[in-house]
Amino acid sequence: MIGEHPFVRWAIEVIENYVLHRKKIEPHSDLPEELFKRKAGAFVTLHNLDGSLRGCIGTFAPVRENLAYEIRDNAIAAATQDPRFPPVQPHELDNIVVNVDILSPYEPVRSIEELDPKKYGIIVQKGWRRGLLLPDIEGVDTVEEQIRIAKLKAGIYDDDFEILRFTVERYR
Repeated sequence: MIGEHPFVRWAIEVIENYVLHRKKIEPHSDLPEELFKRKAGAFVTLHNLDGSLRGCIGTFAPVRENLAYEIRDNAIAAATQDPRFPPVQPHELDNIVVNVDILSPYEPVRSIEELDPKKYGIIVQKGWRRGLLLPDIEGVDTVEEQIRIAKLKAGIYDDDFEILRFTVERYR
């Protein structure tokens, strides 16, 4: 698995231990202090070396005690529980690139002029339905396309919905 940033190295360590040994490891003292002090939503995305998606799972708001656990649990889920893909197998580990996105708190959008698919991710919601799309995704170049995809993910098929936006710190 490939990755340089400490957050990405932590996600890789977690995935390798889980895929190879079925062990959910605990955060350790070699990790950056920020992972223990900070709470935020986080997404872990896996790509094959050819750039194709291999898994992506995350939380749009913090649900765990700190970012170390947020990344750990989402890394394992991205590798083993994304319903679009079978679980990552040991022979695949050397051919996967890992990204970690840390989400800012989200804010309501009053007008689509406040959106930019390269800068902002979005959440569309209606009642209990909610769809999230990270920013700066290859092939998503317009606000309209970003909203269309997020609505599909949420199962929203009309024009009565709320939009929230957020930024990410992306680590590769």
